[in-house]
Amino acid sequence: MRTHFCGELNKKNLKQEVTLCGWVNRRRDHGGVIFLDLRDKKGLAQIVINPETSDTFKLAESVRNEFVLKITGNVIARASEMINKKIPTGEIEVLASEIKILNTSKPIPFQLDSLETSEEVRLKYRYLDLRRDEMQKRLRLRSKVTHFMRDFMDKNDFIDIETPFLTKATPEGARDYLVPSRTHEGSFFALPQSPQLFKQLLMMSGFERYYQIVKCFRDEDLRADRQPEFTQLDVETSFMNEGEITSLMEEMVRGLFKEVSNITLTKKFPSITYDDAMKLYGVDRPDLRIPLQLVDMNETMKGVEFKVFSGPANSEKGRVAALKVPGGASISRKQIDEYTKYVGIYGAKGLAYIKINDDGPSSPIIKFLGDEVTKKVISLTEAKTGDIIFFGADKAKIVNEALGNLREKLAHDLNLYDKEWAPIWVLDFPMFEVTDDGSLNAIHHPFTAPSVDTKMLLKDPENSLSRAYDLVINGSEVGGGSIRIHQSDMQKTVLKLLGINDEEAREKFGFLLDALDYGCPPHGGIAFGLDRLVMILCNAESIRDVIAFPKTQTAACLLTDAPSTVSKSQLKELNIKVNLPLKA
Repeated sequence: MRTHFCGELNKKNLKQEVTLCGWVNRRRDHGGVIFLDLRDKKGLAQIVINPETSDTFKLAESVRNEFVLKITGNVIARASEMINKKIPTGEIEVLASEIKILNTSKPIPFQLDSLETSEEVRLKYRYLDLRRDEMQKRLRLRSKVTHFMRDFMDKNDFIDIETPFLTKATPEGARDYLVPSRTHEGSFFALPQSPQLFKQLLMMSGFERYYQIVKCFRDEDLRADRQPEFTQLDVETSFMNEGEITSLMEEMVRGLFKEVSNITLTKKFPSITYDDAMKLYGVDRPDLRIPLQLVDMNETMKGVEFKVFSGPANSEKGRVAALKVPGGASISRKQIDEYTKYVGIYGAKGLAYIKINDDGPSSPIIKFLGDEVTKKVISLTEAKTGDIIFFGADKAKIVNEALGNLREKLAHDLNLYDKEWAPIWVLDFPMFEVTDDGSLNAIHHPFTAPSVDTKMLLKDPENSLSRAYDLVINGSEVGGGSIRIHQSDMQKTVLKLLGINDEEAREKFGFLLDALDYGCPPHGGIAFGLDRLVMILCNAESIRDVIAFPKTQTAACLLTDAPSTVSKSQLKELNIKVNLPLKA
């Protein structure tokens, strides 16, 4: 239908007759001459329609934004004063000789170049939203990312193998999406939260290197970087240890950033232990673009009369920590009140502070701490005139979450970043976390290998470390994996520590436990969140901005009105009864 793309025309095409197809991005009527900006996937071309071509001109008068046109004309040079240097086609225009309307458009519900359109409207009319240049670029970049990943995996002898979507419900940390079975009454499939068990079975099947770019499903509370269905690069290997796996994946990530966005990451990514990440940054996904660290104050505060500090400092599960913010003394009382509300989201009961002014330190808490402790705090944090020191004092978990997230908010609000990109591996995660009722939960998943043998694991499970690793870039976890358990006794031990008895283990994981007894090789892997990686590369605020047809934060699709009710006949076929009014 066309000879050229709109966005590819330039001075080399002068005097050529071209045929273009696309959407009307904008129509302008300038004193008897009509200008159309025609848009296709490659960009814009300006079309000129003179009144001398009466039939074409008359047709052009009826054209409106988002009409779909086929235009034939000659490429001519723009007048020097009309050159538009902002677009690649800015030196030329097309003098139309023929216009054909391929389709009309109703007035669109929002302007494609508007910055004020709500996300709800954009998602409802997603097919219009996706026409925007920004969205086009994001999804094309996403395509480049997946292409690079496949190419890299293929070159490194990984085999692409698909795994089932209809599978067995297994505990992996989030709620499963369930699918009723028509042929097995009362039974349900589960959509996979990840291909975890299947990729381990593939290692037991002798494939050694597997990968898949795959959809995963989790029925969990959502936020900006989560979706009920998301995409990941799933990788598993046999006969490779943690260092070999992370080194290879680091090579892929470094190459990916360079290839698709011309971003040069460091030749060797730094690493940090989980314990140090929590102590220094309060979170296990530290953003190292921010040159701020938490300073432990437990020893300093144990003897103070201020019970708000001395209580947690003397508690086995408590923590007192300080966060110095250079230049933060200029933060107003109103802003401090707002930050106090913010840390309250994470359970903090308040936000104490000390400002270092020209005439010395000032704060409502200094009278409770005394001069000696105040001087020690200033010394430990290396605070200088013009700085502010924030404090957290509570259970360690609350302090870490409150100050860790405050650190990131302060960096965003005050632009405290000292570099553009900061990848880091987080290593040596705990094997388990202890819940309020004293039971154990797996930090990653029940198939992660511990760094100790069975005897040591049983002796001290709470302090045992795992062979897990996460890749964090700019404060976002983009990939996580581990060496897996490859011996049946160890797997049974871990399941037992998690409160899963032999009968339950056999019911839920019998196929895996059986496979472990038939020559299972040592193996491990990693999964990268594709949506999150693309979000970071695009500098988007949400992964919804890099998914063609995403769900809202309530897991709904505004475009299709999913989820929706179904007919009584469909439910009857599945032997399901819903205690809500149904449509006929």
